Amino acid sequence: MLTKRDLLRSAALTALAVTTAKSTPVIAQNKADWPGLFEAKDFAEAGFIYGLPIVMNYAIMYEYAVDRNSGQFKAPFNQIKNEPNVYTYKDTAIVTPNSDTPYSFVWLDLRMEPVVLSVPAMDPKRYYSVMLCDGNTYNYGYIGTRATGSETGDYMVVGPNWKGDTPAGIKRVFRSSTQLSLAGYRTQLFGPDDLDNVKKVQAGYKVQMLSAYLKQTPPPAAPAIDFPKIDKELVKTNFFDYLDFALQFAPAQDNEKEIRSKLARIGVGPGKTLNFKDLPLEHKLELGLGMKEGQRKVDEAVASAGEAINGWRVSGLPGDSAHYNGDWLKRAVAAQAGIYGNDPAEATYPFTRVDSDGRTLDGSKHNYTLTFPAGQLPPVNSFWSVTMYDGKSQLLVENPISRYLINSPMLPGMKKNEDGSLTLYIQKDSPGADKEANWLPAPNDTIYLVMRLYWPKSEAPSILPAGEGSWQPPGIKRV
Repeated sequence: MLTKRDLLRSAALTALAVTTAKSTPVIAQNKADWPGLFEAKDFAEAGFIYGLPIVMNYAIMYEYAVDRNSGQFKAPFNQIKNEPNVYTYKDTAIVTPNSDTPYSFVWLDLRMEPVVLSVPAMDPKRYYSVMLCDGNTYNYGYIGTRATGSETGDYMVVGPNWKGDTPAGIKRVFRSSTQLSLAGYRTQLFGPDDLDNVKKVQAGYKVQMLSAYLKQTPPPAAPAIDFPKIDKELVKTNFFDYLDFALQFAPAQDNEKEIRSKLARIGVGPGKTLNFKDLPLEHKLELGLGMKEGQRKVDEAVASAGEAINGWRVSGLPGDSAHYNGDWLKRAVAAQAGIYGNDPAEATYPFTRVDSDGRTLDGSKHNYTLTFPAGQLPPVNSFWSVTMYDGKSQLLVENPISRYLINSPMLPGMKKNEDGSLTLYIQKDSPGADKEANWLPAPNDTIYLVMRLYWPKSEAPSILPAGEGSWQPPGIKRV
């Protein structure tokens, strides 16, 4: 599907490949404005790294909120969709999906007026969060157990250019840097028999336009948007076309002036109309080479992100605009490693593709164990999990017991070793009835594992600061 791990890599490679095809030499802008050969390639490389998260976000938004026939469609803009279950191998729009907490989604159109998000009172024992993530993939605010507590509340989300008063009753105002944005809800599920309780919580999530909240006449409807179709094939050659489209909803910030200027030189940005297929052959070649090099740099940076600890990579990649501070490679790495990841204070995600000796994890060849010493489970204020993904697609793995993770709510049903340690059995076949409670089924292929620490403790032992904390994830051992 659309955002599998190889999607944008194939975009870069295909863009380069199509330059060998015949092309009509139609110039999209004044030829005198086009940079020289090596400069154009460099601009395309920088633009690809800058734009990768934006295009990934657009692709998911298109599937979730625009294309009703996508197979992944959730709801139109400004309408919430509550998922009545956790994600499984059938959910393919988002890489490394969380299967701990049933999701709720609402894509926000903030062009004409703000949106008010209302949350119910929550059992303090049940973790929940509402992550606000805009089209730049900046996490610009949180509502939930850690950020705002378990009380009921009304919160207002406004667009980048909103100027207005804060109504009485609004607890906090959050400003998106783009006109189209996402609110992603995570509601903790304690176990299979808890699903009806989660549904009751989800029913209390309310989304209203500000005018409806105030019981006032709404403003005129926003102009209809002609969203360009995007899929795995189209994105291969039209990457910069999609970036060009998405940027019209993202007013340039101060730290974007340089990259926006470079993009303008290759026909991307306000007042520009880039159409890759109509570019001359040499311009296609320049863009294709730049994209390929940009993807190579992102791949390398993902592989070396954060600190290497016992085979795991521990980093604090996601954050808000100030967190990235114009580091476009860091933002691209965060998106490719797992778009819509939480800030480290909300959740920290050690991940690995290798065992403690640095050898590639492969469920078709080996069995593995992961052992937490006695008293050294992940230190969290809420809960933790270890989730299994296919090593190539970074999607959940179909398996005979429909188990995609092991998490702390499962501990009462698991078996500890005589010394009090806890061993997880990571393999494609059952380790036997006596160990099956501790079995994390693996694919018959390469493995990608993600540990999630929800609301990690800040006092020692702690994984924070990410990659520097006093608690470290234990290594995975080949059996």
